[in-house]
Amino acid sequence: MTRRVPIHGAIFDLDGTLLDTMPAWATLGERYLRNLGLAPQPGLSDALRPLSLRQGAQFLRREYGLALSEEDIIAGVKALIRHVYEAEALPKPGVAAFLRQLAARQVRMCIATATDAALTRAALTRCGLMPYVDGILTCDLVGAGKDDPAIYRAALAHLGTTRADTLVFEDGLHALRTAKGDGFRVVAVRDGSEPAQAEARALAEIYLPGFDGAEAARLLDTKEDGI
Repeated sequence: MTRRVPIHGAIFDLDGTLLDTMPAWATLGERYLRNLGLAPQPGLSDALRPLSLRQGAQFLRREYGLALSEEDIIAGVKALIRHVYEAEALPKPGVAAFLRQLAARQVRMCIATATDAALTRAALTRCGLMPYVDGILTCDLVGAGKDDPAIYRAALAHLGTTRADTLVFEDGLHALRTAKGDGFRVVAVRDGSEPAQAEARALAEIYLPGFDGAEAARLLDTKEDGI
């Protein structure tokens, strides 16, 4: 059973956690390379999954010998994915109600994502989630991917909460490991794109199969001393 925990802050990953967008990212690197007339190597999506946009651009530039700058590669990738965030991306079931209930309990919330800030804001605004979010922190903004705790530290400073009363919600095992390794309390959100569900469940303080299930309801079951 989910343990009731005191919480005043929540740091949410975007893709695969709040939004059901990981399928769009799964083939993005392959699409980008094919547009350049190059054949992607097997396992490319697995290699790119834990990387920020800039790290992914560096990887493609290095591994495929691209005669393009990092900025050019990032711009090309954003052009391919932009429509998803501006017109297609949807929240996972139960996300809106979950955030609404956190907001009603005066829990401060922000986004920590590898996705571009403008695309993140576009999707959250269109989906009606932006009113619950106090800020958007990106890997590009802090200058590090989620193999480094910098983005979680920046998010914590932005919220003005402490590690003890803040939860980090992530779907990716690599990100969960980074946050937990830096002393954060982590919530593993199930997503089909992360094959290591057993490891994520074992690592996390709380495991959420979804935002509309019994575990999420128990997490929101309030007492005077917390959530």
